[in-house]
Amino acid sequence: MKLSGTLARLAAVVVLAASGVFAAFGTIAPEPQPLPERRAIVEPLPLSAGQLAPAGGSYFREEQFQRSDSLGGFLARLGVAELQAARLARVRVMRQLRPGVHVSAEVSAEGLPLSLRFLAERDRLVQVELAGETFRVTEQTAAFETRQVMKASVIRSSLFAAADAADIPDSIAMQLADVFAGDIDFYRDLRRDDRFAVVYEMHSLRGRPVRAGRLLAAEFINQGRSFRAVHWGSSYYAADGKNLRKAFLRSPLEFSRVSSGFGMRRHPIAQAWLAHKGIDYAAPTGTRVRSVGDGMVEFAGANGGYGKVVIVRHHGNYATLYAHLSRFAGGIQRGARVSQNDTIGFVGRTGWATGPHLHYEFRVSGEARNPFSIAMPSAAPVPPHLLPAFQAHAEPLAARLELLANGNVALLE
Repeated sequence: MKLSGTLARLAAVVVLAASGVFAAFGTIAPEPQPLPERRAIVEPLPLSAGQLAPAGGSYFREEQFQRSDSLGGFLARLGVAELQAARLARVRVMRQLRPGVHVSAEVSAEGLPLSLRFLAERDRLVQVELAGETFRVTEQTAAFETRQVMKASVIRSSLFAAADAADIPDSIAMQLADVFAGDIDFYRDLRRDDRFAVVYEMHSLRGRPVRAGRLLAAEFINQGRSFRAVHWGSSYYAADGKNLRKAFLRSPLEFSRVSSGFGMRRHPIAQAWLAHKGIDYAAPTGTRVRSVGDGMVEFAGANGGYGKVVIVRHHGNYATLYAHLSRFAGGIQRGARVSQNDTIGFVGRTGWATGPHLHYEFRVSGEARNPFSIAMPSAAPVPPHLLPAFQAHAEPLAARLELLANGNVALLE
C-alpha cells in the first residue's frame, strides 16, 4: 500500500508539471528561447527629385568673410553663380566687406543672389536685393540688443592670455587695465594666480554677438589685494564713492616693456653714466602714445635729441613729455586740449634713439620725477548728495561680482 501511494503522488507531480503548474511554483528556470533575427528594412519614399529640390526654389546661407577671401571666391562660397557674382561684385557697397563680417544670403537653386544682408561700418545694416536686372541697396541703422555678460579668469601668464582663455573680448581686457592702471602696473605687478571678474555689455544683432560695449563692473585681486570698480557716469568708482580714475595714468602706453628706468644709467650713445630723467618704453614703431592726463599741449615739434616731442601741461604744477615720436596724432599742436587716454602721437626713433621706443618724463614744478614711485592724485569722488543714487546703481552690479567671486571658476591657462 505504501508503495502504491508513493507512485500515486509521483504521478500527480508529473501531471502538474505537464499542465504548467509546477513551472509556476518551482525554482528551475525554463531554458531561454532564441530571439528572432533582426533585419533592417529599407522602404523607398514615393518622392521624386523635383519634390526634394523643386526647380526655382531658394535657400538661405550664412558665411563669414575671411582675411584670405577675394570677393568672387566669397560669393562662390555662398553659392552665387560665377556670372552673377561678377555682376554683384560691381555693386559699390560690396567693397565694404571686411574680415570677420557675417553675410546672410538668399540664393536661388540656379545661383541667383536674391538678397544679401551684412553689418557695415558705423553700425549700418546693409541689404542688397535683386530688382529685375539690377540690385537695390538699402541701409538703416542697426538695432542692437544689449545684454550683460559675467565672466571670470585667473592669471597664468598675462592679462590677455587669461582673457582669451575665458573668451573675454580684448576691448574689455583693455578697459579693465585702464580702470585699475592707477593701482596696478599690468607689466610689473601681475603675479600667477591673480584673479579678476568682469561684468560688461555685449551688443548683439538678431541674436548674434557683434561687439562688446562698456565694462560695467570689475574686481581684480592682485598679490592678495582686492580692487573693485563700478562704472557710473563717465568714470569708475569704489563702493564708497572714491574715484578709481587717477588724475594721471601710470604709463603712456597700454602694454609695453620698460627698456630703461628712471635714474643713473650708461647712455647708449654717449657711453657715459648720466642721469636718465624719464622712463623708456620699448615698442614697435607706430604704437599709440596716449596722454596720461587732461591738459593742454604746450609744445609739439622737433627738439634736438628728443626728436619729435609733445609736452602736455596739466593742472597745477604737473607736465609730461613724450619723445622720439614717429609722428603726431591729428590735431596735436600748441594750445590743443587733450583728455586722459587721448592719442597724442605714435612711437618712433626720431632724435637720438638707437631703436624705436618712447622716452616719457613726468615733471612736477619743472623737476623730473619717477612716475612709478610718486603718489598720483585721484580724480574727484562722487559728490555727497549723489551718493544714494550711486549706491542704488552699484548694488546690483556688486551683487554680480559677488556671484562670480563665490562661484567655481575654472583655473584657466
